[in-house]
Amino acid sequence: MASQSQSNSLHDFTVKDVKGNDVDLSQYKGKVLLIVNVASKCGLTNSNYNELSQLYGKYKDQGLEILAFPCNQFGAQEPGNNEQILEFACTRFKAEYPIFDKIEVNGANAAPVYKFLKAGKWGIFGDDIQWNFAKFLVDKDGQAVHRYYPTTSPLSLELDIKKMLGVDE
Repeated sequence: MASQSQSNSLHDFTVKDVKGNDVDLSQYKGKVLLIVNVASKCGLTNSNYNELSQLYGKYKDQGLEILAFPCNQFGAQEPGNNEQILEFACTRFKAEYPIFDKIEVNGANAAPVYKFLKAGKWGIFGDDIQWNFAKFLVDKDGQAVHRYYPTTSPLSLELDIKKMLGVDE
């Protein structure tokens, strides 16, 4: 796994999927990525999961990939194990995008991929993720170009996503 100091792209990382398999993020080269730290028991859960599925359905064939990273650091709102998380996301919300291993996004044990994402010059955001459903939009070269608050609706990102995909309506 690449360390933060030598990583110039999100594509340099390998992460674990929800079933414990290694996933080389270089497989997403050439795709626009929306990366979200998800939780099953948050007040933002229903709207975010529903809207993420809508975005994925609309843009997956045009090059959008959504990467969901469960995290239990905010109000213990993702208490389940990976199997329970996968069942929740896929059964209740018909999530078709990849769900990864439960991670930490803040603190000493933050996953390297999140250390990389947070390293951008995000101004008012500070370094730490504020809550469940913080969002990063990553370009086709693996660079985080937009960061959004947890309360930002996934559907409100559609214009930014379309610009990055080069999609016209």
